[in-house]
Amino acid sequence: MDSPPASPKMPANGHSDHHGMMHMTFFWGDRVQILFSGWPGDRGLGVYLLALFLVAIAAAAEECLSTLSRRHAQPLAASAGVRVSIGLALTALHTLRMGLLYLVMLAVMSFNVGVLIAAVVGHAVGYLVAGSGTFKWARRGGGQIVDGHDYAKC
Repeated sequence: MDSPPASPKMPANGHSDHHGMMHMTFFWGDRVQILFSGWPGDRGLGVYLLALFLVAIAAAAEECLSTLSRRHAQPLAASAGVRVSIGLALTALHTLRMGLLYLVMLAVMSFNVGVLIAAVVGHAVGYLVAGSGTFKWARRGGGQIVDGHDYAKC
């Protein structure tokens, strides 16, 4: 059976030129494209480290949102109007969380080991801060307003 013809961007041998390179295996290096064409690209180590930091922040924020949404379940005794309001807020939180998850997933699909490590570290830090109960304000039973303070805030 014949293989399909090569696309204009990918020659028949499966290797592209340097400028359009897309890795299909994990690699180390600061010359990578994450999410957007040319970013951070060849802009140097500083921009690459900024990109890794942003990936870690997105992963940590997702963990905070995940914990927040779990802790703010629908109260059974609430009125219908309150339940609708809470339901809409939780839906907005879920939508933002899914958007962040997909962005982190797409960043990891750059196949750069640094990006993978940044995503895993970001998820770990987010869980430590918001979900593990290590900190007083993040312990189980959080999400309640006590003495005017919301202890579930990230």
